[in-house]
Amino acid sequence: MVLESTMICFDNSDYQRNGDYFPTRLNVQKDGINLVCLTKLRSNPENNVGLMTLSNTVEVLATLTSDVGRIFSKMHLIQPKGEINLMTGIRIAHLVLKHRQGKNHKMRIVVFVGSPINNEEGELVKQAKRLKKEKVNVDIVSFGDHGNNIETLTAFINALNGKDGTGSHLVSVPRGSALSDALLSSPIIQGEDGMGAAGLGGAAFEFGVDPNEDPELALALRVSMEEQRQRQESEQRRAGADNAGSTGSAESAAGSAPASGESGTGSSGVTVPNSNSEEAMLQRALALSTETPEDNLPDFANMTEEEQIAFAMQMSMQDAADDNVTQQAKRPKTDDASAPMDVDEDYSEVIGDPAFLQSVLENLPGVDPQSEAVRDAVGSLNKDKDKKTDGKDDQKK
Repeated sequence: MVLESTMICFDNSDYQRNGDYFPTRLNVQKDGINLVCLTKLRSNPENNVGLMTLSNTVEVLATLTSDVGRIFSKMHLIQPKGEINLMTGIRIAHLVLKHRQGKNHKMRIVVFVGSPINNEEGELVKQAKRLKKEKVNVDIVSFGDHGNNIETLTAFINALNGKDGTGSHLVSVPRGSALSDALLSSPIIQGEDGMGAAGLGGAAFEFGVDPNEDPELALALRVSMEEQRQRQESEQRRAGADNAGSTGSAESAAGSAPASGESGTGSSGVTVPNSNSEEAMLQRALALSTETPEDNLPDFANMTEEEQIAFAMQMSMQDAADDNVTQQAKRPKTDDASAPMDVDEDYSEVIGDPAFLQSVLENLPGVDPQSEAVRDAVGSLNKDKDKKTDGKDDQKK
């Protein structure tokens, strides 16, 4: 790629306040300069770009540099004021280019004009001839449709190019058009060979996607970005509310501690803290159902999933044991006290039957009925059965 040093002239006159280019001329001009800077610096890493303003006393904001961030930081501080001074701005831009560090760099000036030009056409033509002798190319972006600007600027570009030259360009952007889109298809960005924007990729578009080529993808990316932004805002609001709630509950609990101590606890003897969080309500419910002080309850927020499952199993086993005790207490008494004993005795006889145990052990997966441990267990059951039988025989005698 061609080594090139470029000075960009920013039109910051009062005409840039107009809103005929959405949102304003000043903003669309900044977008265009952003596009030009990225194109020049990405086409060749050794290229340099500078920035200057054209209104009133011309001011150089950034000398030639390859740091695009420096250009953008200076550009966003520009405010509209005064009137454009095109001739002086071109002369100063040429002077800056003459003092460039890379003498092998070609010189180019990119001028944005969105105000009426006060200079005569003859003066601009003379200046164009001087620039041609110095081998300086000038690209002009004209927007705003002001009087005879197009005729004057066309004469200036023709004088620069001469009969066979094509190094300088004039791009006219009518009202209602997008300045960035016009630049993308112009020789200022594309270059003479049409490859100037090859290194730019999708950087000129939002999310790096051209909405004209793939509008559905661009819309999907925009919707996804908006949903992500709303999700982050909701999370921030929820976190702020949780922090405020925890702070308020801690203060209220500290203030109500003496009063609760004097008034005593409820029927279950549980001290309930003044908190509206879901975890606190869950702990209160568990404490009331199990009649266990809240201090002995585990911290569910810090428990792993396995610990929570184990605690739930323990609570369910306790509930099952309480139900069995309640059912036994409610079971009516019968006159024949030997009937339950007969059932238990029959059940124990089935369990102690060696043949029955052998059949059960053979059907269990992973159990070897012939192992010593299984044999010892069956033998111990048989011994217990024999002892019980002997004891019953003695009692009958």
